[in-house]
Amino acid sequence: MSHVRVLNPNTSALMTDAVLAAARAVARPDTTVSATHSDGAPATVETNADEVLGAAGVLAQVERGERDGVDGYVVACFGDTGLAAARERAAGPVVGMTEAALQTAALLAHRFTVVTMPPRTRAMTDRVVASLGLAHRCTVRAVDVSVAEIEAGAGPAFDAFVLEARAALAADAAEAVVLGCAGLTELVDALTDALGVPVVDGVAAATTAVEGLLAQGLSTSRASTWAHAPEVSS
Repeated sequence: MSHVRVLNPNTSALMTDAVLAAARAVARPDTTVSATHSDGAPATVETNADEVLGAAGVLAQVERGERDGVDGYVVACFGDTGLAAARERAAGPVVGMTEAALQTAALLAHRFTVVTMPPRTRAMTDRVVASLGLAHRCTVRAVDVSVAEIEAGAGPAFDAFVLEARAALAADAAEAVVLGCAGLTELVDALTDALGVPVVDGVAAATTAVEGLLAQGLSTSRASTWAHAPEVSS
């Protein structure tokens, strides 16, 4: 039995509840899944400043999780806010929802698209796409919907996602769609029906990836890049 914790870099309890439900929906029956969120700013992660503050929140949540005996973590923010720092600190594996979603899509389709939100966050996705070497297979699109607008439910964003995804299928030769924001799981089935192609939710993909790593007894390499960071004295 393992304990996977989902980390929300923002302060929204509603978003935390949404990503927790998404993770529990795909987790093994014998996996304990919990979720936490940042105690301070930001309310949403939509700017470069938000990312810095959110990354600090992720690190604080990992340190709390280590005290709680958590085995592995999911970073539930598109752009994988604070992922590298979390890997340095956590004893077990840490998987970002963006990396997991992109790698899952690459197993399902030759070309695929990310539909993220709002438009200014494209750069956060572009960074992860480039780091994985998938720019030749993936296009990044965005809808003009704020993260705050979907906190209480993703339903109102459905039409915008359908229009942008259909444009990607037609113009970009996309064959699968990645949902570029946490908390959009409720759109997966309806979008799959509307588009006729695989639709990937990053929280679900990351949760099963962490479980797979734990099942294999694998964790982050400490050889160099993600060697444990020294404790910072106050």
